[in-house]
Amino acid sequence: MRISTQSFYETNLSGMNDQAARLLRVQQQVSSGSKNLVPSDDPIAATRALAVSQSIAVSGQYTASRAQAKNMLSLTENALKSVTGLLQDVGEQVVYAGNGTLTDSDRMSLATTLQSRYDQLLGLANADDGNGQYLFAGFKSGSIPFVEQANGSVLYSGDEGQRLMQVDVSRQMAATDTGRSIFQTVRGGTPYVTSTNPANSGTGTFGAVSTFNANAANYGHDFTIKFAVAAGVTTYSVWDNTTVPAPTQIVAPTAYTPGVAIGFGGVQLKLDGAPNNGDSFDVTTTHNAGTDMFQALSDIIAALKVPLSTGTAADSAQFMNALSTGNRKMSNALDNVLTVRSSVGSRLQELDSLETTGQSRKLFDKAYLSDLQDLDYASAISEFSQRQTALQATQQTFVKLQNISLIQYLR
Repeated sequence: MRISTQSFYETNLSGMNDQAARLLRVQQQVSSGSKNLVPSDDPIAATRALAVSQSIAVSGQYTASRAQAKNMLSLTENALKSVTGLLQDVGEQVVYAGNGTLTDSDRMSLATTLQSRYDQLLGLANADDGNGQYLFAGFKSGSIPFVEQANGSVLYSGDEGQRLMQVDVSRQMAATDTGRSIFQTVRGGTPYVTSTNPANSGTGTFGAVSTFNANAANYGHDFTIKFAVAAGVTTYSVWDNTTVPAPTQIVAPTAYTPGVAIGFGGVQLKLDGAPNNGDSFDVTTTHNAGTDMFQALSDIIAALKVPLSTGTAADSAQFMNALSTGNRKMSNALDNVLTVRSSVGSRLQELDSLETTGQSRKLFDKAYLSDLQDLDYASAISEFSQRQTALQATQQTFVKLQNISLIQYLR
C-alpha cells in the first residue's frame, strides 16, 4: 500500500494537533482550578453548580441580615440594661423617701436626684444606633421618639412599627421594639394600682392590693372605695366603675376598722388611718391607672417637693400614698422592661442558633460545589505530564520518519 507524502504529513500533523489540544485543555484546567471549563463539559454538573452557587449567595445575604439584626438588638439590650439599673435605683430612692426622719430639705435633695434620673431615662429612651437612627421610634427612626412638652409631659412621636428582617429562609425577626411598648406600657406586674383622691382630707393610707380570687365576677374591673362619717362612725362602700352607664355599688356601707383588709372583686386592700367624710381611694387596673413611666416618675418628684414640716397629718398621708402609688407604677414599669429584655435576649439567642445552622449549611454547599467544579490537582498534574510526554514523543517520531527515504538505504 502506497502512502503519499501529503497523507503522511496530514496524518502526523493531525496527531500532533490532537495531542497539543489535550495538553492545552489540561493546562487550562490547572490554571483555572476547575475541571469543567465550559458548561458543555458536564451540563448536569453545571446546572447543579449554578443552583448551589445561588444558595450560597442567598445564605450570604441571610448572614448579613443576621449580623445587622444582632447589632441592633445588642444596642437595644445595652440601652434596656441601663434603663433597668436606673429604675432599680429609683425604686430604692422612693423607698428611702418614705423614711419619716427625713426633712423637707432631704426630700428636696431626693427630688433633685430623681430629676437627674428622669433626664437620664429620657436620654435612654431617645438612644440611637450611632448613625442617627433612633432605636425606639418604630418606622420613624429618623425622628426623635420622645419629646418633652411645655407642661412637663412626654409625648411619643414614633409609631408602632417594628423593623422586620429576613434572617433565614422562613424566619422574619423584629430587630427593634417600639418606645411605647417599653416606656409607656405595662404587660406584667401587679394587676391593680391604688391611688388617693387629691381632695382627701383624712389620714387614711393604703397598702398593697392582693388577689384572693381571680375568678370573681368583678375581677379585672376598676373600683372606688368611698368613705362616709356620720355620728362618729366611719363606713366605707365599694363601687364598680366599669359598669355602664354608671358605677354600681358592690359592697354596701360597712363599718371601717383600721388595719382590717377590705375585700371586693376578688382582691383585698388594707387601709390604715382615719379617712374623713367624702374621702375616696381608686383601685384601678394597671393599664387604666397610667402606664407612662415618665409621668409616674414626674409625680414622685412633684410629691417630694411639697413641704411637710408646715403641713398637716392629712398632707403626710397624701405624701405617703403618692409614694406608694408611684412606687407601684415604677415597679410595674420595671417588670415591663425586664419582659422586653427577655424577648430581646431570646431573639439574640435565636440569631446565634440560626447563625450556627447557616454556617453549617453554607459549609455543606461549598463542599458540594467543590465536588462539582474543583479540579483534582494530583490527577490533573499526572495527566499533564502524560500529555506532554505523548506530544513530545509524537513530535520526535514525526521528525525521524520524515527523514526516511530510499536514497538513504541505497547508499
